[in-house]
Amino acid sequence: MSHGHVPGVPQAAGAPGTPPGAYPVGAPPTGPSPMGAPPVGVFPVGAPPVDAVPGAGPAAPPAARKPSGGRDRYLDLLRSLALVRVVVYHLFGWAWLTILFPSMGVMFALAGSLMARSLKRPAWGVIRGRIRRLLPPMWVFGAVALCLLFAGGWNISEDPDHEGTWGLVSMANYVFPVGAPPFPWELGDKAGLLEETWSAQAVGPLWYIRAYLWFVIASPLLLWAFRRVPWATLFAPLALTAVVGTGLVTIPGETGNTISDFAVYGSCWVLGFAHQDGLLAQVPRYLAVSGSALIMAFGLWWASGHLGPDGWDLNDIPLAQAAWSFGFVVILLQYAPSWQELPGRLARWDKLVTLSNNRAVTIYLWHNFLIMATVPIIDQAYDLPFMEDARWSSALDTTYMLWMTLLVWPLIGLMVLTVGWVEDLAAKRRPRLWPNGAGSSRQGSGTGARGRRRLRS
Repeated sequence: MSHGHVPGVPQAAGAPGTPPGAYPVGAPPTGPSPMGAPPVGVFPVGAPPVDAVPGAGPAAPPAARKPSGGRDRYLDLLRSLALVRVVVYHLFGWAWLTILFPSMGVMFALAGSLMARSLKRPAWGVIRGRIRRLLPPMWVFGAVALCLLFAGGWNISEDPDHEGTWGLVSMANYVFPVGAPPFPWELGDKAGLLEETWSAQAVGPLWYIRAYLWFVIASPLLLWAFRRVPWATLFAPLALTAVVGTGLVTIPGETGNTISDFAVYGSCWVLGFAHQDGLLAQVPRYLAVSGSALIMAFGLWWASGHLGPDGWDLNDIPLAQAAWSFGFVVILLQYAPSWQELPGRLARWDKLVTLSNNRAVTIYLWHNFLIMATVPIIDQAYDLPFMEDARWSSALDTTYMLWMTLLVWPLIGLMVLTVGWVEDLAAKRRPRLWPNGAGSSRQGSGTGARGRRRLRS
């Protein structure tokens, strides 16, 4: 996707114009929108339990592959893996993670599958329910973020990137994110607890909420088109990415970011339709896998000639991201088993998979904040008496990222306890502090330097 480089941010991260929220924080994002992720049913990551669906919708292909009832634990496992990959990527900023597991494409595909299943009911009710589940957790996050931004001295009327009437109007995106909410790229000073780009790192990931919202709103029309001209609908976003994600056509501003994100991940979303309706299962496996391998190979070939500031980070290369994510998701869904329970050794992770699916929005929204929070906490260790010894302080310097990695997970758990229950209220369920499925039947379940991570995922 082609997002222009945002002024005021060190050129450590991306190509021109990437929407914030997907790259190891500390650099302006570029390329396709990933983080950046994730809504429940509303959120590719950790969607809330899918209800039993009464009634029938438009005729769908007969060979739909899905479990006989309840959650598909294979899809739940993929959501959990995608969330973990997003957190690790934002900790270390390793470019190869975008190739190893394209989490945002996976999350959008899983959300598309859930959406297609839900659209057997009246479309307006489904859209309203998805939005209702998404917004309250975002409002809590946005309220905390805005308090910190204003306390840090941000005044949107004096921000050169958001001044004027439109800057004030864009604040409404903290309430209903038709666009990515505004934030300062730099705030504070180098002597503060956090680096100057902490605001971009914290709020930038909200691009994903905006992208998800537009996919939800467009789903009735997309599903209608898919069931009439499936292959054209499936590949149209890839074709659009070849236009808007390569510089052939440049659309400025937040409109361009929104269209680019929609194009890059649109085919993954529609792949979710194909999986749910059974169309993907009708394609011979050898044909699906070989075709996907060719598309993925094209993506890597394109990336090799269009490397960004971070090399092979596909977040900086929209067309490569779209092609690689598409092929990767096809293979994952082609080999998808229908698990009512996690099998074998995977069963030991059942409670964590259930918890992460039930709190996907919370984990996605807050994880970058919490990664940054590890820095001032760990820095307190330098004040310990024995740290005056150069050997101890050097040891802490050397292992700093390890301590950040170990500390962020308990902080995420604490945030789940503190605000995760808002997801239950949004879904009109009884609030639960730690919904890992224990004791009840399951119904649904950075870079290498400290202080610098990426906004996209």
